[in-house]
Amino acid sequence: MLVIVIGVIIKPLVTLGSSDFMKILRFSIGEIAKQSDCKVETIHYYEKIKLMPQPARTQGGHRIYDKTQLKRLRFIRKCRDLGFSIEQIKELLTFIDEPNHFCGEVKALAMVQYRKVQEKIDELKKLQEALNNMIVKCKGEQYTIDNCPIIDSLLDD
Repeated sequence: MLVIVIGVIIKPLVTLGSSDFMKILRFSIGEIAKQSDCKVETIHYYEKIKLMPQPARTQGGHRIYDKTQLKRLRFIRKCRDLGFSIEQIKELLTFIDEPNHFCGEVKALAMVQYRKVQEKIDELKKLQEALNNMIVKCKGEQYTIDNCPIIDSLLDD
């Protein structure tokens, strides 16, 4: 059995069924979606906005992905989970894809994101305090809705 991958002939040391061997080297869009915890539509979107390179295609036109693309997709997913914007992820990928970048550039971008997250946490703490103050004022069953301190505070300017 001979397998041609990007113009290179590979002779396997161990004979596997052809489908087993190919699964090691490439993934369908469904498989890469499952392994990266992304939806197929999300992968299509990432390809459209050029976060992911256009994948190779089978003779039948189906997308095929390799381990490098899976690793990149997982990277993008982790960045999204940390709240990085698409533009920030593009910048991080530029650091990876192009030579002559330094870890300090990545750190600076991470620090910007950290400050954004801290601002959101501060805003959520203020919301939590405001809700707690409303809840503490309410005596529950002792008041009719006409005298509800929570409703009153929400109606007040």
